[in-house]
Amino acid sequence: MSAPEHFDIALIGSGSGNSFPGPEFEEKSIVYIDRGVGPEHVFGGTCLNLGCIPTKMFVHTADIAQNARAENAERFGVDAALGGVDFPSVRERIFGRIDPISHGGEEYRETHPDNANLTLMRGTARFTAPKRLEVETREGTREITAETFLLAAGSRPAIPNIAGLRDARPLTSDTIMRLEQLPESIAILGSGVIALEFAHILDAFGVDVHLIARSGTLLRAYDEDVARRITEVASERYTVHLNTSTTEVRRTKDGVEIDLQPSDPKNPTAPAPRTLAVADILVATGRTPNSDLLNAEAGGIGVDKAGRVMVDAHQRALSPSGEVLEGIYSIGDLSSPAQLKHVANHELKIARHNILHPHDLRRSDDMPIPAAVFTDPHIATVGMTEREAREWAGATEREIRVARQEFADVAYGWAMELSAPGDFVKIIADAESGKILGAHIIGPEAATLIQVLIQAMSFGLDARDVATKQYWIHPAMPEVLENALLQLD
Repeated sequence: MSAPEHFDIALIGSGSGNSFPGPEFEEKSIVYIDRGVGPEHVFGGTCLNLGCIPTKMFVHTADIAQNARAENAERFGVDAALGGVDFPSVRERIFGRIDPISHGGEEYRETHPDNANLTLMRGTARFTAPKRLEVETREGTREITAETFLLAAGSRPAIPNIAGLRDARPLTSDTIMRLEQLPESIAILGSGVIALEFAHILDAFGVDVHLIARSGTLLRAYDEDVARRITEVASERYTVHLNTSTTEVRRTKDGVEIDLQPSDPKNPTAPAPRTLAVADILVATGRTPNSDLLNAEAGGIGVDKAGRVMVDAHQRALSPSGEVLEGIYSIGDLSSPAQLKHVANHELKIARHNILHPHDLRRSDDMPIPAAVFTDPHIATVGMTEREAREWAGATEREIRVARQEFADVAYGWAMELSAPGDFVKIIADAESGKILGAHIIGPEAATLIQVLIQAMSFGLDARDVATKQYWIHPAMPEVLENALLQLD
């Protein structure tokens, strides 16, 4: 048996990991192993090909379609009507821009002189022993060893263990955006971020949407006021099946049949058992880390109950017993519970620094993590929910302040004809220090507006100073933040 190929650094995954190679490593030999994402195993990671970027391009198109509907335009005195959405044209416009970026990135890593020290392998890497890989490529199997490993192998859509679901060939976020034509109706299994974004897109494009949620609200992990508000809005727009479990799925000649049961039969508001018939089904119940495909445990790497590679605050991989594994780092969806691109990018910078400077380690856990949901209305969140803040206050004998400001009560909200009660900003602060503990926004451009509050939290600013020691442009939308901050005093 021939000796394995040895490299200084083994890099696995082409999402955020693609930012790792650079001139600082030109004296190191790097093997760059990428399985690819989606059914076509394309290069460049989930965000570029199947996640953040194409979905937001679809969301923007959906916003245009939604605003063009007669019922939305008439209240502004505008005579408009949505004539329809040419989905194939939308799809081709979006992927006509994305696919060349993916292909160009792969070609750059494979052929450009900048990557003379880098060997690109397209295939699935699996640990066979600590710091030893087996890579299944199109040309055959290759054995790899390395001094340093950066694991950035990402995640994939999770498919729940429901009778008949896999056999029904459900759509996922990996496949729905590449359809030739959209179905007339669809059931979306899930009530989280991915489910809500696709519900908005598909409904705006004219699909009859059914959203199936096990709990009594959508986005149940979010602040309770936000969860209640988005549940109300969604229920007015498409069919939402709350407190509902899916027990069996069947593909038929006409589409899909889904057997539904109450998730809690003792709940007096639980729906009756029934069968839902739709043209297709989209599974959007979350994502699972690719640690199993990587066979991480065979490499002596710890994996938690959720399938995440265990890491410390420096992004160093841990053994099953929690000991640091020298020379092995992990970033992104493979190891982060946040599963957010901006988090993966930050972790990559931390891991890159720590590999270059092992005696000057930096931490990745010293900033509040924000998130956004690009549904309609937009949602953004950072820090503690109100419930979490009250529990923290009780445990620490602190006092908190909670402010809630309606978009409809500021001038730009009037311009947008927003109604109260409706979209709002909620800010939670420590009463003594004035530091912001959490912020939650549901309303127009929430992900943009919340950046002011993220900055305040990251730099430890007093909410009172943020409110009073800068100008707030009138009558711009950020006044909704100003008014909320002023309430906290």
